[in-house]
Amino acid sequence: MQQLNFPSFQFRFKNSENKLYIFDEIRKKFFLLTPEEWVRQHVLHYFLYVKKYTRSYINVEKIVKINGQNKRYDLVLHNSNGTIHILVECKEPNVKISQQTFDQIARYNGVLNADYLMVTNGLDHYYCKLDYVNEVYHFLNDIP
Repeated sequence: MQQLNFPSFQFRFKNSENKLYIFDEIRKKFFLLTPEEWVRQHVLHYFLYVKKYTRSYINVEKIVKINGQNKRYDLVLHNSNGTIHILVECKEPNVKISQQTFDQIARYNGVLNADYLMVTNGLDHYYCKLDYVNEVYHFLNDIP
Protein backbone atom coordinates (compact mmCIF):
# COMPACT_ATOMS: atom_id res chain seq x y z
CA MET A 1 0.00 0.00 0.00
CA GLN A 2 0.96 3.60 -0.59
CA GLN A 3 2.89 5.59 2.02
CA LEU A 4 0.55 8.15 3.61
CA ASN A 5 1.07 11.49 5.32
CA PHE A 6 0.78 10.01 8.83
CA PRO A 7 3.31 8.64 11.31
CA SER A 8 4.29 5.02 10.87
CA PHE A 9 1.96 2.64 12.73
CA GLN A 10 1.96 -1.09 13.46
CA PHE A 11 -0.99 -2.85 11.85
CA ARG A 12 -2.20 -6.44 11.98
CA PHE A 13 -2.73 -8.10 8.61
CA LYS A 14 -3.92 -11.48 7.40
CA ASN A 15 -4.18 -13.17 4.02
CA SER A 16 -7.27 -15.09 3.06
CA GLU A 17 -8.07 -16.46 -0.40
CA ASN A 18 -5.25 -14.36 -1.91
CA LYS A 19 -6.66 -11.16 -0.43
CA LEU A 20 -5.06 -8.98 2.23
CA TYR A 21 -7.06 -7.89 5.29
CA ILE A 22 -6.29 -5.32 8.00
CA PHE A 23 -7.49 -5.47 11.61
CA ASP A 24 -9.69 -2.66 12.90
CA GLU A 25 -9.09 -2.12 16.63
CA ILE A 26 -12.47 -0.47 17.19
CA ARG A 27 -14.69 -2.87 15.23
CA LYS A 28 -12.48 -5.77 16.43
CA LYS A 29 -12.31 -7.65 13.15
CA PHE A 30 -10.42 -7.81 9.87
CA PHE A 31 -11.52 -5.83 6.81
CA LEU A 32 -10.45 -6.12 3.20
CA LEU A 33 -7.48 -3.82 2.69
CA THR A 34 -8.75 -1.33 0.11
CA PRO A 35 -7.07 2.06 -0.45
CA GLU A 36 -9.86 3.79 1.51
CA GLU A 37 -9.59 1.29 4.39
CA TRP A 38 -5.82 1.95 4.45
CA VAL A 39 -6.54 5.66 4.97
CA ARG A 40 -9.30 4.97 7.53
CA GLN A 41 -6.99 2.75 9.60
CA HIS A 42 -4.25 5.40 9.57
CA VAL A 43 -6.73 8.03 10.76
CA LEU A 44 -7.97 5.67 13.47
CA HIS A 45 -4.43 4.92 14.66
CA TYR A 46 -3.62 8.64 14.56
CA PHE A 47 -6.47 9.41 16.96
CA LEU A 48 -5.70 6.41 19.19
CA TYR A 49 -1.91 6.63 19.40
CA VAL A 50 -0.98 10.23 18.61
CA LYS A 51 -3.98 12.20 19.88
CA LYS A 52 -4.69 9.64 22.65
CA TYR A 53 -8.47 9.52 22.22
CA THR A 54 -10.34 6.95 24.32
CA ARG A 55 -11.46 3.90 22.29
CA SER A 56 -14.94 3.92 23.76
CA TYR A 57 -15.51 7.41 22.31
CA ILE A 58 -14.77 6.32 18.72
CA ASN A 59 -17.19 4.85 16.17
CA VAL A 60 -16.15 3.56 12.75
CA GLU A 61 -18.44 3.24 9.73
CA LYS A 62 -21.84 3.60 11.33
CA ILE A 63 -25.08 4.30 9.51
CA VAL A 64 -26.55 7.80 9.52
CA LYS A 65 -29.90 8.63 7.89
CA ILE A 66 -29.67 11.49 5.40
CA ASN A 67 -32.90 12.52 3.66
CA GLY A 68 -34.38 9.09 4.33
CA GLN A 69 -31.35 7.24 2.92
CA ASN A 70 -28.84 5.16 4.86
CA LYS A 71 -25.30 6.54 4.52
CA ARG A 72 -22.12 5.55 6.35
CA TYR A 73 -19.71 7.96 7.96
CA ASP A 74 -16.07 6.91 8.25
CA LEU A 75 -15.21 7.92 11.82
CA VAL A 76 -16.85 9.82 14.64
CA LEU A 77 -15.17 10.81 17.89
CA HIS A 78 -17.57 11.59 20.73
CA ASN A 79 -17.28 13.95 23.66
CA SER A 80 -17.70 12.48 27.15
CA ASN A 81 -21.31 13.73 27.16
CA GLY A 82 -22.11 11.75 23.97
CA THR A 83 -22.20 14.65 21.55
CA ILE A 84 -20.03 14.43 18.44
CA HIS A 85 -16.65 16.07 18.76
CA ILE A 86 -15.11 15.18 15.36
CA LEU A 87 -16.59 13.82 12.14
CA VAL A 88 -14.05 12.36 9.71
CA GLU A 89 -14.47 11.64 6.00
CA CYS A 90 -11.81 9.43 4.37
CA LYS A 91 -11.12 9.07 0.69
CA GLU A 92 -8.60 6.83 -1.02
CA PRO A 93 -5.25 8.48 -1.84
CA ASN A 94 -5.91 8.84 -5.57
CA VAL A 95 -9.14 10.79 -4.92
CA LYS A 96 -8.55 14.53 -4.94
CA ILE A 97 -10.29 16.36 -2.09
CA SER A 98 -12.86 18.57 -3.81
CA GLN A 99 -15.89 20.69 -3.07
CA GLN A 100 -17.94 17.51 -3.56
CA THR A 101 -16.07 15.92 -0.63
CA PHE A 102 -16.80 18.91 1.59
CA ASP A 103 -20.45 18.87 0.45
CA GLN A 104 -20.67 15.19 1.47
CA ILE A 105 -19.30 15.75 4.98
CA ALA A 106 -21.51 18.85 5.34
CA ARG A 107 -24.61 16.74 4.52
CA TYR A 108 -23.58 14.19 7.15
CA ASN A 109 -22.90 16.94 9.64
CA GLY A 110 -26.33 18.46 9.02
CA VAL A 111 -27.60 15.45 10.99
CA LEU A 112 -24.64 14.83 13.33
CA ASN A 113 -23.68 18.39 14.42
CA ALA A 114 -19.99 17.79 15.11
CA ASP A 115 -17.72 20.41 16.69
CA TYR A 116 -14.95 19.70 14.15
CA LEU A 117 -14.65 18.15 10.70
CA MET A 118 -11.69 16.35 9.15
CA VAL A 119 -11.43 15.41 5.48
CA THR A 120 -8.47 13.35 4.28
CA ASN A 121 -7.24 11.18 1.45
CA GLY A 122 -4.25 10.13 3.54
CA LEU A 123 -2.00 12.60 1.75
CA ASP A 124 -3.87 15.87 2.24
CA HIS A 125 -5.71 16.61 5.48
CA TYR A 126 -8.21 19.41 6.05
CA TYR A 127 -9.51 20.34 9.49
CA CYS A 128 -12.14 22.88 10.45
CA LYS A 129 -14.06 24.04 13.47
CA LEU A 130 -17.71 24.82 12.97
CA ASP A 131 -19.15 28.11 14.12
CA TYR A 132 -22.87 27.37 14.18
CA VAL A 133 -23.82 30.87 15.37
CA ASN A 134 -22.20 32.67 12.40
CA GLU A 135 -22.64 29.69 10.05
CA VAL A 136 -18.97 29.57 8.99
CA TYR A 137 -16.10 27.08 8.97
CA HIS A 138 -12.76 28.03 10.49
CA PHE A 139 -9.97 26.02 8.88
CA LEU A 140 -7.24 24.81 11.25
CA ASN A 141 -3.70 23.46 10.93
CA ASP A 142 -4.53 20.44 13.10
CA ILE A 143 -7.38 18.92 15.03
CA PRO A 144 -7.43 19.42 18.81
